[in-house]
Amino acid sequence: MSGETGLRERKKQRMYRTISETAISLFLQRGFDEVSVADVAAAAEVSKPTLFRYFASKEDLALHRFADHEDEAARVVRDRAERESPLEALRRHFLAGLERHDPVTGLNDDADVLAFHRLLYGTPSLVARLFAYIGRSEDALARALAEAEPAEGGPDDITARLAAGQIIAVQRILAQENWRRIEAGAPAWGVQPDAVAAAERAFTMLRSGLAPYA
Repeated sequence: MSGETGLRERKKQRMYRTISETAISLFLQRGFDEVSVADVAAAAEVSKPTLFRYFASKEDLALHRFADHEDEAARVVRDRAERESPLEALRRHFLAGLERHDPVTGLNDDADVLAFHRLLYGTPSLVARLFAYIGRSEDALARALAEAEPAEGGPDDITARLAAGQIIAVQRILAQENWRRIEAGAPAWGVQPDAVAAAERAFTMLRSGLAPYA
């Protein structure tokens, strides 16, 4: 039975990716506002009701790439090495992302990645929808941070939520600054030293203010 469940889940994830990538391709070709949900359904060879079973809104079609990252920070905290602090695990993870030019860090000059970011940040409804994803990332990270300090007298719920908001904001600002410089014409390899220095500085600032997690 578990094998059948795993197969269904893999098929479901493939459908998510197929529909989303079809939609993004159309959005990049014609513009977000010029493409209807019906256009996407036709191109992906599914019905509109089927499409809406996978995606609640047109904006979600474009933002599916962020879905896998919603609980990424929380996973990093939960999967950190023994004796490693939550903040150090997050710092190490972000620096590793810069090293491999992970698009989520903004340090990626691939033409397709840049085109997607232009679509995202140039479409107000997508930017607004992105904040819903950011909110869920903060909630997931806050829960993981609260679990990381369960002892009596440790940080309370509001402390974990405040810390999560600051950490997610720092990662977002660092990524946007990297993307801004690359969009202005700088190569990723040229931005990388400053990106690493900025990340180190940002996490140093976080450590001084978020002592319970440092």
